Amino acid sequence: MHKFLRSIGFSELKKEELEKLFEQILKAPTVRKISTDSEGNEFAEISKEFGEFFGISLRGIYREDDTFEIEYYYPYLCGKTISTREPAEIEKHAEKESYAGICDEVRIGVTLIFYLQNVVDYLAVRNNKGYMNLEDGVILGALSTEGKILLPVNKAENKVHSRKERSSDRNHLIAAAREGDEDALENLTLEDIDTYSLLSRRITHEDILSIVDSYFMPHGIESDQYAILGEITDFALLQNHMTEENVYCLDILCNDIPFSVCINEKDLIGEPEIGRRFKGNVWMQGSVRYTD
Repeated sequence: MHKFLRSIGFSELKKEELEKLFEQILKAPTVRKISTDSEGNEFAEISKEFGEFFGISLRGIYREDDTFEIEYYYPYLCGKTISTREPAEIEKHAEKESYAGICDEVRIGVTLIFYLQNVVDYLAVRNNKGYMNLEDGVILGALSTEGKILLPVNKAENKVHSRKERSSDRNHLIAAAREGDEDALENLTLEDIDTYSLLSRRITHEDILSIVDSYFMPHGIESDQYAILGEITDFALLQNHMTEENVYCLDILCNDIPFSVCINEKDLIGEPEIGRRFKGNVWMQGSVRYTD
């Protein structure tokens, strides 16, 4: 059983019920895409939505008698907006025909790794010898099995504006340092020393979550799972049409990167509101937008 099935409203699903669920998806899919995989097989992705923006995808190959052989499945959430326009590289996983997207996103401070959703699109572009051209960005979506709602940090309007300017300046410095600019590297080092000194003073009399407004950190041993803290910019309570379980779809702004998170209502502690913050662990997914 996939751990993140509960995120899209299948918390009560039993292992013996999976085959019936797969039959429903194959009988009435929402989307069916076919391309040629790395071994020359007719590779297909068959997806069915069980609510707005979320569902389950089956991936596998068609045999010579036109029967579909399921290799694996995964639950998904479709993001709503472009999260990053940084160039992305696509790498195949070793054990099956699944892929990871990798991009250096300066706003989060770590290499962003996500589970690629539109594999068939990528294979089609690659087979036409035009792959690796990221034309229109990456749309991120995430699934979570545990999370909580935190109150926002009280911020003055003028401080919000100055913070955005400092963040933009820092991103430019990081980009310059990556290109070998020694002055930029020195400025970043001095800035980090000042930040550490300020935090050391504030932590003695303030709560850590009133100091840290947002974070994005790798979590566990899976490369595409993260611990996040971000501001809720919008939210919706959705229902799984099959199980009638409620799930929250939260639009999050984390380290200035927008993406959506889907979590079962049972697994979320607190009431989401715009301006409040979401803290939890997520499995990051994403689709690369290719243009003709």
